[in-house]
Amino acid sequence: MTRKITISQIKDTVQKAYEQVKSNTDGKNADYIPYLANVDKNLFGITVCLLDGQIIEVGDTAFRFGIESVSKVHTAILAMRQYGADKVLDMIGADATGLPFNSIVAILLEADHPSTPLVNAGAISACSMVKPLGDSVGKWKAIVDNVTDLCGGAPELLEELYKSESDTNYNNRSIAWLLKNYNRIYDDPDISLDLYTRQCSLGITATQLAVAAGTIANGGVNPVTKKQVFEAELSPKITSMISTVGFYEHTGDWLYSSGIPAKTGVGGGVMGVLPGQFGISAFAPPLDGSGNSVKAQLAIKYIMNELSLNIFSGENIVISE
Repeated sequence: MTRKITISQIKDTVQKAYEQVKSNTDGKNADYIPYLANVDKNLFGITVCLLDGQIIEVGDTAFRFGIESVSKVHTAILAMRQYGADKVLDMIGADATGLPFNSIVAILLEADHPSTPLVNAGAISACSMVKPLGDSVGKWKAIVDNVTDLCGGAPELLEELYKSESDTNYNNRSIAWLLKNYNRIYDDPDISLDLYTRQCSLGITATQLAVAAGTIANGGVNPVTKKQVFEAELSPKITSMISTVGFYEHTGDWLYSSGIPAKTGVGGGVMGVLPGQFGISAFAPPLDGSGNSVKAQLAIKYIMNELSLNIFSGENIVISE
């Protein structure tokens, strides 16, 4: 079955989602990281990146916020670019833990691997894998260049956020050395942890995240720059990871109610991938009790449900003028 959706319909729906959600006052900023606690709680933006490069955006889509855990997707792609999907599966894994994103128990339960690059343990492990090994400067350049390729523009390191993260990352320090104990960290643990902390502290916009999501949806071709960022066969691999653990222990509820694989971060960003159709991102700092942006979730769900879009529907959707 083929169904047509017009770009005008998408624009109208994005605007309606913004109007319906913008006055929501639920949730609160992450307060365990001082920088995040002080971000303006009223900021809110939505961006859709179509695969022809058209950008649909409303609200505070140019504000740079902390990418936080959404960066795990980018570095998982980098690891797959450098090693291949099978090697990443072998060295890290692709299973949902069913536990919180920063769980130490998950490592103890699965001592043979850290489960997935999209939780803290797997993301630190992925940072340790990034080449060139042993070269923190070279590794950081590879991480930033990869984010730039995916987003179609460079991120900016938020120095104050990086300091806040570094001063409060006690749990992640434990994770890094526990991974070392199980031989599941592949470079110096301190370098790997610092790289992970820095990548989470990158300042990104909702529009840049939507372009990155669009690149995944477009088989590795950035819709805006037209650059082939990664091989097309990696797109379903990374999308499957997002599908299984993008909202951590609440991923099933998210997929059930929204129909789109999406990755969340405590900076307030949510990035969704609808393969073959578009990338979408929404940003608002106040989080629910699980650390996910309240407004971003509501906005993306509204858009997906209003347009009757769902990754599991089996429909052939054609987006046209």
